[in-house]
Amino acid sequence: MNAIISASELAALLADPAPERPAGSAAPVLLDVRWQLSTATASGQAPFDGRAAHAAGHLPGAVYVDLDADLAGPPGPAGRHPLPDVEHFGAAMRAAGVREDRPVVVYDGGQGWAAARAWWLLRWAGHPDVRVLDGGIAAWDGPSATGAEEPEPGDFRPRPGALPLLDADGAAALARTGVLLDARAGERYRGEVEPIDPVGGHIPGAVSAPTTENATAAGTLLPAAELADRFKALGVTEGTEVGVYCGSGVSAAHQVLALAVAGVPAALYVGSWSEWSADPGRPVAVGPDRQ
Repeated sequence: MNAIISASELAALLADPAPERPAGSAAPVLLDVRWQLSTATASGQAPFDGRAAHAAGHLPGAVYVDLDADLAGPPGPAGRHPLPDVEHFGAAMRAAGVREDRPVVVYDGGQGWAAARAWWLLRWAGHPDVRVLDGGIAAWDGPSATGAEEPEPGDFRPRPGALPLLDADGAAALARTGVLLDARAGERYRGEVEPIDPVGGHIPGAVSAPTTENATAAGTLLPAAELADRFKALGVTEGTEVGVYCGSGVSAAHQVLALAVAGVPAALYVGSWSEWSADPGRPVAVGPDRQ
């Protein structure tokens, strides 16, 4: 199953669900996960309001899901976006109408990071059919709706463990034995700037692989063959164990998505740099080199 779906493919699916499946079951549940990381609160700038953006216009039937409230636990020693409580996550997905027997399509404002976080969590929690709208709502030229949706409650029950997960020790080990990709901007990897976390730099042995380089100028993912070539150039060869981290496990989920499109399974270090850098006992590397 492909991890992404184009706007034209989604429009066709919504217009003509597969006839061989039970009535209504082929129409996907749509989740709107628009979110932005704001670092401008000190200047008094209002943070991005995904719920307001959803109310102003969304794909018909799409239900808003709050990344900070439903796709992550409270920030703390485990990072800025640690795994959510499984029961809370399951309840949020059921409230959004997610069912075991219906596919799910998630989208965001176009960057893909938040949608990929929802995709990863649902797949990790055992849902078998989840895709990201490639290019997000910016790629959608079909009808839109306003206000809030009131879906029928779903029946999805999380079964964690369907996708590989790394903790800090696992990430450190993988940086030595496989390929650990750092999905943040290159200047953060090198430690030249650090706008959010307490320390700049990277996990020793990690490879700089900014997730922004997986996408076109329009925000859609590069073709699978181009992604495969990119990851091969970063050291990912057949049989290589691969892991990904970022600042707080959001943009790294988008890198895991890109790797999946390229046919490469990868583990996610959810705590990422926000967990690693908060522990003074963890080593930090700076500069362009892995070590």
